[in-house]
Amino acid sequence: MPEYSGSVFLADCPARLAIEIIADKWAVVVLFALSRKPCRHGELVGLIGGISRKVLTQTLRRLQGYGLVDRHAEAGKVEYVLTDLGRTLVKPIAVLTEWAHEHGRAVVEFQESTMDSEPLSSRVSADEEGPNGVDDVTDAVG
Repeated sequence: MPEYSGSVFLADCPARLAIEIIADKWAVVVLFALSRKPCRHGELVGLIGGISRKVLTQTLRRLQGYGLVDRHAEAGKVEYVLTDLGRTLVKPIAVLTEWAHEHGRAVVEFQESTMDSEPLSSRVSADEEGPNGVDDVTDAVG
């Protein structure tokens, strides 16, 4: 693991900003969807299960504010597309996806062994495919 200075503990550290961006519940999913192709708002709602139109709009605006997504409006048609900066997150997202595939079941099993309530196990399955038959981000990255 690379050695980092104590700056990661400072409030204005770029690493903390990166974590803030990807820690958002929907940001990584939206970035992954846009890594496949530019999409209209309605396409993203249909592609991303469980996201409301309002939350998608908020997420897209936040990602635009970070310079990761552009909004292109032409002839009454609005599409969202990753910027060059946004595309730099595709590989790190793929690494996180690989980690989830390798270790997600262990996390769920731990939760099940320590909690009374039903954890996320109903949403985690190694055999499940993502939207439109894509297993995960690594399929899109290669």
